[in-house]
Amino acid sequence: MEQIEITGVHYTPDESTKKYVAKKMSALSRFLPRHARKTFSAEVVLREVNRANGNKYECDAKIVVPNKVLAAKDSTMNMMAAVDIVEAKLADQLRKYKETSEPKKGWRARVARIKQRIN
Repeated sequence: MEQIEITGVHYTPDESTKKYVAKKMSALSRFLPRHARKTFSAEVVLREVNRANGNKYECDAKIVVPNKVLAAKDSTMNMMAAVDIVEAKLADQLRKYKETSEPKKGWRARVARIKQRIN
């Protein structure tokens, strides 16, 4: 069961923004190994900031999976664009997490087991 918590700091997200963020974050569960899908939780903080370089919106997301916490942050002129960029960053991190947490399958796994026995 996934839990997605969306909060705003100096920014009040409307329903369409909350729905968009929830859709993007729940889509990330497809990159998770099956054992981690049950405990998947995400926390998204949306901020409105005034910076000298003109970035106005910032998205900070944190995903908690077994034995690891993945985080990403980005700021742009558009809130939806910031959410998209953060989603892409988290997808890359989740792919790496899945590769390291799942045992290898197929002939490569057999070769790895044989090499372990030899050493």
